[in-house]
Amino acid sequence: MNERNRKLTYAALYLAIALVLPFITGQIPEIGAMLSPMHIPVLLCGFVCGWQWGMVVGLIAPLLRSALFGMPTLYPAAIAMTFELAAYGALSGILYRLLPRKTWSIYASLILAMIGGRLVWGAARYALAGLSGSEFPLSAFFAGAVLNAIPGIILHIVLIPVLVIVLEKARLTLR
Repeated sequence: MNERNRKLTYAALYLAIALVLPFITGQIPEIGAMLSPMHIPVLLCGFVCGWQWGMVVGLIAPLLRSALFGMPTLYPAAIAMTFELAAYGALSGILYRLLPRKTWSIYASLILAMIGGRLVWGAARYALAGLSGSEFPLSAFFAGAVLNAIPGIILHIVLIPVLVIVLEKARLTLR
């Protein structure tokens, strides 16, 4: 199988995981949604397949999940998440490619991608609020991007680097 077909296959797998994983974390009512399960496969796709594939999976996943399962709701959640997850996939892939091949670069790429994605989400929510004549104050951004996301932030910082290291050792990264 050539490189492009392998990346397409992996990206399709990450997209499928993004569609299914929220059903699993949803079984934990107290924090299931706060774990940001769709973010995990998108970030991994950026690390494993590169920024273009991570960005495409991030663009598609929230809209497709909204269309198939009604969650997240299309407006404004899935639309804002589309921009956010596209930024996660693109930034994780770009940063990981640019930084040295060291363990710390996995963490740096991940944290910077998470910050960038949350800023993009905030900008998208602000723009969507303006289009609908409502408001999206800084307090709502802080609550959505930081306070309500703490369990997911912790999970991502613990889980994703371990998965990237395991995938690299197994020679399953394609960037």
